[in-house]
Amino acid sequence: MEKNRIEELLETVRINELLEKKAAANAKKPANIILWCLAVFGAIAAVATIAFLVFNYMMPEYEDDFDYDDDDFDDFDDDDFVDLDLEK
Repeated sequence: MEKNRIEELLETVRINELLEKKAAANAKKPANIILWCLAVFGAIAAVATIAFLVFNYMMPEYEDDFDYDDDDFDDFDDDDFVDLDLEK
């Protein structure tokens, strides 16, 4: 009788250990989901950054074509305008 009782006790201990391991594994699942979401988001961000850099390399901005010093408004003085003061 003692032998059966000891075997039952050992079996119960093993079952409890397995249940604790399973509970610990289930507790980590939300962290795994968050980790996977962050990994996917990081991969998408990396691909988007590389695409942006390649686009900027392939399509350079030609700022040299625009002449900033050529302002038409600087050519006129105040004397060039007609004074339309009709009250004189």
